[in-house]
Amino acid sequence: MSSLISVDHAPSDAVSRALRKVQETEATIHAWTLVDAQSARTAAERVVDGPLRGVPFGVKDLIDVAGLPTECGSSLRRGRIAQTDAWLVDRLRGAGAVPLGKTVTTEFGYFHPGPTRNPHNPAHTPGGSSSGSAAAVAAGVVPFALGSQTAGSLTRPASFCGVAGYVPPVGAWFTRGISGLSPSLDAPGVLAPGVADLAVVVKAVDGTTAGVPESIRVLVWPGTELADIEPAMLDLLNRTGQALASAGAQTDDLGGQGHTPELADTHATVMAYEAARSLAAEAEHPQALSKPLRALLERGRTTPDADYRAALGTARTARERILDLLTRVDVILGPAAIGPAPRGLERTGDPVLSRPWQLLGLPVVTVPGHRDPQGMPLGLQLIGHPEQVGRLLGIAEHVENLIRGAV
Repeated sequence: MSSLISVDHAPSDAVSRALRKVQETEATIHAWTLVDAQSARTAAERVVDGPLRGVPFGVKDLIDVAGLPTECGSSLRRGRIAQTDAWLVDRLRGAGAVPLGKTVTTEFGYFHPGPTRNPHNPAHTPGGSSSGSAAAVAAGVVPFALGSQTAGSLTRPASFCGVAGYVPPVGAWFTRGISGLSPSLDAPGVLAPGVADLAVVVKAVDGTTAGVPESIRVLVWPGTELADIEPAMLDLLNRTGQALASAGAQTDDLGGQGHTPELADTHATVMAYEAARSLAAEAEHPQALSKPLRALLERGRTTPDADYRAALGTARTARERILDLLTRVDVILGPAAIGPAPRGLERTGDPVLSRPWQLLGLPVVTVPGHRDPQGMPLGLQLIGHPEQVGRLLGIAEHVENLIRGAV
């Protein structure tokens, strides 16, 4: 599947199309906190060249864009203007891309939802916390958008909204200019219509080139030890595994090698402990925080230092074990979410299927292309080795082609 991202146009035309699309969709999906039309037009007129020449993109409202507010979905940050671009925004500008504006996030990237609705059915959640970015891409407003992930904040909305998502290895892309929750876990990322589009953006950011190895080795992971995975998701996973095997891949089951329940619990400990320190100033204003966030910060505040150090030790040991495993296979294939986007806007879904892999700092690609019997998107996730991101992206595009063509 070829990339939909095109630079074969006048940069101002691409921005104008995106602005028209905002007008057509925003009253329904509420993906944007701010659209900076004039600055986007001016930036497009000044673009000369670059692999993303004139391509407009959305920026999650935890990520700084110079001159625009970064409000983090909270009244406590209202009106706070960024003085400089985040590292990732700066890289994309250097590649010729044009920020269109800021997209909705949940409160400080945790569970309390914003106003965004799922473009496939506005009665359903788009997920969290990169909800606005996922919805803006799914609605066809922008060719890609920036998100971030601490637990499942990019993978889950990608799955729910039927788009592709990429979370780089933790630490591979700098988090300068991003308001995070947990320094050990936070990572920026990208959402786009398909995996080929992700590959174009990733190459523009860090030079990685996607490629498929001659033989593909896959471990299939159903995630059933962590959650009750919905039948439609398990059916998609099984059929995709069979399609890979029919196409010549070597497939096997992950089984108990992942130790994922322990890793999910460890992730929750690290996240709470670090969030309590990252948002210590905000915790002094509990009346301005949602109940879920207050509970997270209280858990982190009361977690003993020894428990936190033990959790980091568990993560280091597990990472060594899984990295060794990922030298003998190429990817782990599993569900990106428990099922399709739940009905209702009060909750953003459960990130449990992302917690183990985010704890280990591994790169993840969400692969779209399938829907349940009610027409809601279902996504799979591929987890790879941090030193083999190009291979991960190439295999993910291969899997997407199988899903769209044969599954």
